[in-house]
Amino acid sequence: MLNYNEITKGKFIAFDDAPYETLSSHIFRKQQRKPVNQVKIKNLITGKVIEKSFHQSDNVEEANIETETIVYIYKNKGEFYFRALNDKSKRFNLSNEIIGNKMKFVKENSKITSLVFNEKIIGIKIPIKMDLKVIEAPPATKGNTAQGANKQITLETGAVINAPLFINEEDIVRVNTETGEYTERVN
Repeated sequence: MLNYNEITKGKFIAFDDAPYETLSSHIFRKQQRKPVNQVKIKNLITGKVIEKSFHQSDNVEEANIETETIVYIYKNKGEFYFRALNDKSKRFNLSNEIIGNKMKFVKENSKITSLVFNEKIIGIKIPIKMDLKVIEAPPATKGNTAQGANKQITLETGAVINAPLFINEEDIVRVNTETGEYTERVN
């Protein structure tokens, strides 16, 4: 059980018989009243985000979410196919609703982490930074670069991001998967 002040960002809680991830929390005190923890929580099954206030007397059960490493195989018709890490015969697919838009930076045969609740996969976590190869980059054009010019490049996974003009085809770039932004060129 978690006290009201232990419900912080990144914690998984069981609320209304469903697993939730805490997106943000803010503990404050209104004038002479007792402290309140105002949190934003996301339902890991439906994806719905709600705001909830937990008071000093509230206790919440920590969700029993297990993590399991799985391997991404391929995508076909909006479904993503995976396999167990140690057993290539255990293949399964996950729908776009569970995965969202996270897979646009994941290469085939990459290891990712799945979130398991009640023996059912309810979501995935991919690394925050991924190194990807540039397959298409238009040549840099001379001109007004005083504000830091960018161009759109295509990565090996098919994702299109903005990157500086000096990035060329065949370069390896590091991408922040949470924001979808270029971070640096990798040697």
